Amino acid sequence: MKVNGKHFRTVWMEGSTVCLIEQNLLPFEFRIFRAENYRDSCRTISSMIVRGAGAIGATAGFAMAQAFVEGGDDGGFIEKAREEIKNTRPTAQNLFYAVERVYRAGSLSTAQFSAERAVNEAFRIADEDAEACRQIGKLGNELISDGSRIETHCNAGWLAFVDYGSALSPVYAAHRSGKQVFVYADETRPRGQGARLTAWELKNENVPHVIIADNAGAHLMSHGMVDMMIVGSDRIVANGDVANKIGTLEKAIVAQYYGIPFYVAAPSSTIDFDCATGADIPIEHRHQDEVLYQSGPNANGETENILISSPGSDALNPAFDVTPAGLVTAIITESGIFKPQELAVLNSQN
Repeated sequence: MKVNGKHFRTVWMEGSTVCLIEQNLLPFEFRIFRAENYRDSCRTISSMIVRGAGAIGATAGFAMAQAFVEGGDDGGFIEKAREEIKNTRPTAQNLFYAVERVYRAGSLSTAQFSAERAVNEAFRIADEDAEACRQIGKLGNELISDGSRIETHCNAGWLAFVDYGSALSPVYAAHRSGKQVFVYADETRPRGQGARLTAWELKNENVPHVIIADNAGAHLMSHGMVDMMIVGSDRIVANGDVANKIGTLEKAIVAQYYGIPFYVAAPSSTIDFDCATGADIPIEHRHQDEVLYQSGPNANGETENILISSPGSDALNPAFDVTPAGLVTAIITESGIFKPQELAVLNSQN
């Protein structure tokens, strides 16, 4: 995607340095963060400099490659790095998928390692992520009619992946094909990824949109103002249950009540066939300050945190919820559009 006329991926590697768009600063400032070693890359994941399933996965893959570059033939160093990277965030399946692929590629034996093979595999994962999302856009565009009004939740655009995005990729494809589309972007409290990131992307792409409060979706649906929902996912499990940003479950329940199609867009790397049901997905709980405070630029352009809640009160901050497969109309992947119960077809192809 282009920012100020220049094409960027969300994350890429230059030499042994991992370069990332600093998403915590968006939409107020566009800056590239340079992670010089695997520990720096780990911090970008845990601090959410990078976030979103595919972008986390690509960053984790590059971090694993950095560990091979740094560790040489020190198997203990590489193994320790592998565990550190996997512990940065617990829910996103793409993270574990990428780490294991790069680890296997670079481990020739228990005592012989190849940094070159690890780096090449990390690049392949990033390229595959971008291509998968492009295909998701192509296939998902077929579901979108001219004049569609689409609600989305969180940010599953190109910032959440290496390029193109998942939930927004069909929207971009539809817009570029000449269809008139309109997007309701849920603000997505507590971190505001919809208000800050999705809206910023849609503005850059000249897609008509408005930001709505998270609790406005049901009202709009009840008045026939939403034609479909498309969301992304951080992990889809074998039975078709879907983990996504907190608040997704509420939208799915309301969409089913009002007969509105609820689509999930995700590359096949997000599907965890070793996890049987959504009850087995580890749900990350983040720091309460994300709920109690909001951040933005002050009059001097400096980022400032503002308390927006009752002083002295605590907050609970689950980062994800699980939408049961029965609430999902279909899952849009790079390999096709599947009912949740049809995902086993993809597993048999691997």
